[in-house]
Amino acid sequence: MTLCTAPEIKDAYDDVRNATDWMLLEFVDDRKDELKVACTGSTGLDGLKSELKDNAAAFGYIRMAMANDELSQRTKFVFLAWCGPQTRVMRRAKLSVQKAEVKNVLRNFSIEIAASETSELDAKSIMLQLKKAGGANYDRQTSNY
Repeated sequence: MTLCTAPEIKDAYDDVRNATDWMLLEFVDDRKDELKVACTGSTGLDGLKSELKDNAAAFGYIRMAMANDELSQRTKFVFLAWCGPQTRVMRRAKLSVQKAEVKNVLRNFSIEIAASETSELDAKSIMLQLKKAGGANYDRQTSNY
């Protein structure tokens, strides 16, 4: 498959790994199974959510800062498979296979989220998922999970 052949995809991925908050990959058009970097940003999760379209499928890669306390600051990454509620049927049908290919390029992430509504992308719930995926939680006394 030639889904992720554009060199700017790898560049945008490296940017998120180093500094940028997020990147969004969209299909070149409704018919082609080829991705392009739609946009990148340093505006946090809300910036990415504002770029998601109801009639499109896309893949996101998000950098999030996580901490159990003031001394244990670390960066975690989230892989997003977006399928808007009005996405075409054939695009929806191919998405699970295409997601596997995208994950071969966007390799390093702590959690994967599949969403079709922006309300499913709540920062608090994502942080909770990241904490659960993170293993040992020495802040357990003050945690609600």
